[in-house]
Amino acid sequence: MNNTHDDIYSSRLSVREFVEFVCRSGDIDTKDRAGDPEAMREGQRLHKKIQNSQPEGYTPELPMSGEVTVLYNEEKFLISLDGRADGVIRINNPIEKFEYENKELSLYESNVIIDEIKCMYTDVKKLTEPVPVHIAQAKCYAFFCLRDENLPKICVQMSYCGIEHEDLVFFTFEYTKEELTEWFMGLATYFAKWMYWEKHHFIDRNETIKACEFPFEYRPGQKELVKNIYLSILRDKKIFIEAPTGVGKTISAVYPSVKAMGEGLGRKLFYLTARTITRTVAEETAGILKNAGVSMLAITLTAKEKLCLLEKPECSPLTCPRAKGHEDRVNEAVYDLITHEKSITRQVVESYAEKHNVCPFEFALDISLWCDMIICDYNYCFDPNVYLRRFFAEGHGKEYLLLVDEAHNLVDRAREMYSASIYSQRLKDVRPYVKAREETRRMFTSLANLLVKLADVPDGERKILEIYECEAFFAKVEKLYERLKLYVSDRKKEIDDEVMEFFFDLKNFVDTIVYLDENYCISIDRKGKEALLRLNCMNPRMRLMEYLRFHRGPALYSATLLPVKYYMDQLGGDEEDYAVYAPSPFDSAKRKVIIASDVSAKYTRRNRAEYEKLADYIDAFVKAKTGNYLIFFPSYKMMDDIYEVLLESYGGFPENFDFTAVKQESGMSEEEREAFLECFTENPEKSMVGFCVMGGIFSEGIDLKADRLIGVAIVGTGLPMVGPDRELFKNFYDDLSGDGFEHAYLWPGMNKVLQAGGRVIRTEDDRGVILLLDDRFTTRTYQALLPKEWENRVVIRVDGLKAELDNFWKRK
Repeated sequence: MNNTHDDIYSSRLSVREFVEFVCRSGDIDTKDRAGDPEAMREGQRLHKKIQNSQPEGYTPELPMSGEVTVLYNEEKFLISLDGRADGVIRINNPIEKFEYENKELSLYESNVIIDEIKCMYTDVKKLTEPVPVHIAQAKCYAFFCLRDENLPKICVQMSYCGIEHEDLVFFTFEYTKEELTEWFMGLATYFAKWMYWEKHHFIDRNETIKACEFPFEYRPGQKELVKNIYLSILRDKKIFIEAPTGVGKTISAVYPSVKAMGEGLGRKLFYLTARTITRTVAEETAGILKNAGVSMLAITLTAKEKLCLLEKPECSPLTCPRAKGHEDRVNEAVYDLITHEKSITRQVVESYAEKHNVCPFEFALDISLWCDMIICDYNYCFDPNVYLRRFFAEGHGKEYLLLVDEAHNLVDRAREMYSASIYSQRLKDVRPYVKAREETRRMFTSLANLLVKLADVPDGERKILEIYECEAFFAKVEKLYERLKLYVSDRKKEIDDEVMEFFFDLKNFVDTIVYLDENYCISIDRKGKEALLRLNCMNPRMRLMEYLRFHRGPALYSATLLPVKYYMDQLGGDEEDYAVYAPSPFDSAKRKVIIASDVSAKYTRRNRAEYEKLADYIDAFVKAKTGNYLIFFPSYKMMDDIYEVLLESYGGFPENFDFTAVKQESGMSEEEREAFLECFTENPEKSMVGFCVMGGIFSEGIDLKADRLIGVAIVGTGLPMVGPDRELFKNFYDDLSGDGFEHAYLWPGMNKVLQAGGRVIRTEDDRGVILLLDDRFTTRTYQALLPKEWENRVVIRVDGLKAELDNFWKRK
């Protein structure tokens, strides 16, 4: 935490945070980091064991703190550090030194010894010197003690303990007051350099934020939305917003958040989104505020796979030239960038990473520590395996602001993040790659056999298990994990990728066991002679709330957040949180919604006759006016089937169409997606018709403005396919609240419909038609889920479509 107090800019942080920043060094090695959370738990146990075994003169867990004032560039900076020394030894009689296991203590004059204990999975007997960050932490405590007690000398003892065999290795050093003071003030001066930059950046940022006015003329309802988001931050309440296209929700969310940040209500703004195009909109919005005078640094975090120089990311000094010595160079790389760049693009990150020979992905994460706005995927804030621990760790209060764009996507993403599975066949497949003692290898086979035994159902069937039925299995899983953890730590440089991947998946499974409660369902599937056990997160609200607590007044919004109570429940909302509907600013007369009452995409009516009627609707729809159209189908198969029916009606040749047709293909690359969208040009001489799949890449997140899209037809109600996982979800909520169909099928399906319909009418000048091709849309259940801005709607039969379209298009 940093602030200005009595004209001195101050920074308060832990000793560990301080030394890990100013003394960082070494390589990047993913395998070195395997199991750190577990090492901490094991370390705590061994810490206590070591401390409890010490003689009477040993004081464990002694709180220590200290402040220093540093002059940098003729400005004063106050650095306040606090922490807890693992142990302090005070010697009253020299003979007492012989009571300690470290006999080297008797060689030194100092009667005060700072003990720093580090427990590691590596073989501590192979250490030839302390890890630089470890000894630096101990020396900080020694400096505080020496200064406070006015000691001429002090000793530092580094106690390393191997977790597997509990071996102890000691390193002992003695320092004079002059030596420690010079060393510590050198670190403090280096840190003050960063404080100087941060101070002046914050002053400039906050002054320019206060002077910034909303960069556009407010649209109807937009000012109210801006106000509501600001108030939710001020009052620290979550806000759930349904904001249809045209409201300008991105700037309406970012602007009040940035204003709140300028007033000290948050240090940083996290903008989360799941799609590239919405990340681009966020970047453009940050650019708009910069152009309006706001001095603000924003960065977009790009996936490691896209930034990595290697064909396949492998963070090891043995395989990546940037990994070797990365930690030695990265601080200066960051300082170089933030002191020379006002706009941080991917190209800028890659350029500086090359200049300083550092990993561009890890470099970007370090840059984010100094940025004001961080644009990234959901997983950086919510995924327990990859979330940004540098920001979201225990001890951090509500320092951040949070915007979640397209929040309807977070529900399924969160359920998947917080679920875990284990498969008997995979246990057997990984076993040969584990070069361990036979006892460890047998554990794989034993666990696989027990898993199959739990699946006492016929092949292809699923069984729901209670927690008590799995306790023996879970115990064996945890035992295997503990054994594999030691194996991974001992053999860092020669572990097959299959083993490492399995290790992390097993870790995720073990971590998920802890969270099993009424929001989870345990299922096991029989697959031939094998079995798959899955810990299914059915409602992610409690897990999401675990991460939302780091943010002040989070705003979660989407154009399709209906029914809002469902999304509030799933996304961690409470009764006192806010739910807001932002009315569309567009003239409803410019949007026509037509519902067909004589066709359906129900499974029971998927036949040739029904497909011919649907094809007739589509043909009449795109003939009514030359322009660009998208037709959305519930599946690729149905899309292909109706396309073929339509093709046959034109003699079987696409060139006979009265329009040009393009089809979405499965697994399209980014280049192919761009090429697809480029087909939709303004004022085409011949209609362009895109055949797409509902819920796919073109049904949300694309922005075809003006005449690039004048009509959308939606075949079916978007209900997900019936399958074991959907039925599991349905049964869970039937038992819980009696609305399983709504949770599993109706609400997710209608969200896809509304997203697809939202592709048309993107600006206030647009005119367009939404054609809903399914008679279920005429029922009360579905009508209740249609948004308010779709109020200009009619129900017709196929023979009435042409007249409705002609009347609409003739109007000015």
